[in-house]
Amino acid sequence: MHFIGTLLGLALTLFVLLLLARLVFDWIGVLANGNHPSWVNRARDLTHTWTEPVIAPVRRYLQPIRLGGLSIDLAFTVVFIVALVLRAIAFGL
Repeated sequence: MHFIGTLLGLALTLFVLLLLARLVFDWIGVLANGNHPSWVNRARDLTHTWTEPVIAPVRRYLQPIRLGGLSIDLAFTVVFIVALVLRAIAFGL
């Protein structure tokens, strides 16, 4: 059982790292105003491709909150926190 928990924990660690990469590349896109290398767009698309299947179903229930020109994606935040909790549980098995 410990081996399965470790494998699951490692998979969740990789997913959390992908979520962090998605966050960084999204902020690069916001802050650079289009003045960034093309590899940033490719990396952003890749992180979205890998994480969106998990975030999209949550987003159906938790719509982003608009604060003026800013939008806070609650679905991303919830998925990130749940992934961290599940990772801690998996490593505890």
